[in-house]
Amino acid sequence: MVNNHKDLIGSYFLDAWRLSSKASADVEMEEEEEAPMELDTLNSSGGFSVVLSDKLTVQYPSVNLHGHDVGVVQANRPAPLKRLVYYFEIFVKNAGAKGQIAIGFTCEGFNKRRQPGWEANTYGYHGDDGLLYRGQGKGEAFGPTFTAGDTVGGGINYASQEFFFTKNGAVVGTVCKDVKGPLFPTIAVHSQNEEVSVNFGKEPFVFDLKAFEAQERAKQQIMIEKLSLPQNVSYGIVRSYLLHYGYEDTLKLFDMASRGTVPSMLAQENGFNEQDDTYALNQRKTFRQLIRSGKIDDAFGKLCDWYPQIVQVDSLKYYIMDGTSVTCFLLHCQKFIELVRDGKLEEAVAHGRNEFEIFFKLAEYDDLIKDCAALLAYEQPQKSSVGYLLEDTQREIVADNVNAMILSTNPNIKDSQDCLHSYLERLLKQLTVCYLQRRSLNGDQGEAFHLHAVLNSSKKG
Repeated sequence: MVNNHKDLIGSYFLDAWRLSSKASADVEMEEEEEAPMELDTLNSSGGFSVVLSDKLTVQYPSVNLHGHDVGVVQANRPAPLKRLVYYFEIFVKNAGAKGQIAIGFTCEGFNKRRQPGWEANTYGYHGDDGLLYRGQGKGEAFGPTFTAGDTVGGGINYASQEFFFTKNGAVVGTVCKDVKGPLFPTIAVHSQNEEVSVNFGKEPFVFDLKAFEAQERAKQQIMIEKLSLPQNVSYGIVRSYLLHYGYEDTLKLFDMASRGTVPSMLAQENGFNEQDDTYALNQRKTFRQLIRSGKIDDAFGKLCDWYPQIVQVDSLKYYIMDGTSVTCFLLHCQKFIELVRDGKLEEAVAHGRNEFEIFFKLAEYDDLIKDCAALLAYEQPQKSSVGYLLEDTQREIVADNVNAMILSTNPNIKDSQDCLHSYLERLLKQLTVCYLQRRSLNGDQGEAFHLHAVLNSSKKG
């Protein structure tokens, strides 16, 4: 069982390092989802509408003879999916003979001689009657009519899964969105001399989109705040986190601040096995402090004295890649990183030659050793693609690994997860899974979930 603990711990922290490297690269390379910028001039509506050279203005030059002589123009791209809200606006320059102008959203392959909302999987707010059409030729009462001089907008609220429409900066109404596929912002003109210009965000909107988004986020925050935890439960969760990671000094201050306000025996009442987390608490605190301050030799020396089973390995064990060899590897890498940080490059090279030789022969370590070695190639390594190694997060990975390995020596440990994660982290993992599942049920539409962003927004709120 002990070896199984070590194997899982070793694999987990090697993956954590790789994720740290990938996250650093993703921040630099992350690109926004492409949004519509102009109208589609390739797919016409049979000559019933004319898109001007700016690709943002549409005219209806003819006299319509039939109900299907509609001039429909879609945006050049579908509305982006991975955001809280998508929105665009039109300005009615000329209402023409009948003011049969519409704004809405349509699916790919939509019949461009039909008004948005008249066909399945399409929605349209029409200016001549103020009705909302959704998937059929019969409209429903929705809002006021609109005409020349009016600015009208259409949006998708991915959080509430609703369409909404605006007139001159005010929300007219909302309607449930029951289409999961890509939707194109769409405008339609249908009587002589109608002329409409569209704004996909290049110019400021009349509608205050930022205030609307802030309001939607506030709604979500209010829902979260309505869910309250009993004081003793939240206290126990925080306390278990401090215990798990060896923050002994903070724990003492936390207990002092909470004294008299939280019932005793809460750990047993709420299922927290505090006895396991207090295991070697003072020693785990010492190792974390040493590693976080870059004193790797001191940490290695104390491990040899207090927990020789964690660092005393022979060359054959390296080929097993168990938790013990991973701990040694991480400590040697961190020593190399600290030497580079201090500008002691010759010592770093000598250390690397002595300690990395065995690991370099193993594919499991190859990419991580190369990242360490790459630090030597830059005059300012902190600004390079491997600069993440010089951040505090890398020290935390090493400290967390040592902490987990010490916890794994506790004979009472039965589940490796008890060594890796606190109760708080397990709750946050569950939160992430629930959020992603909810997003999946909405067709993977809406903002991407970033736990750090959620926690930071809650802090600001």
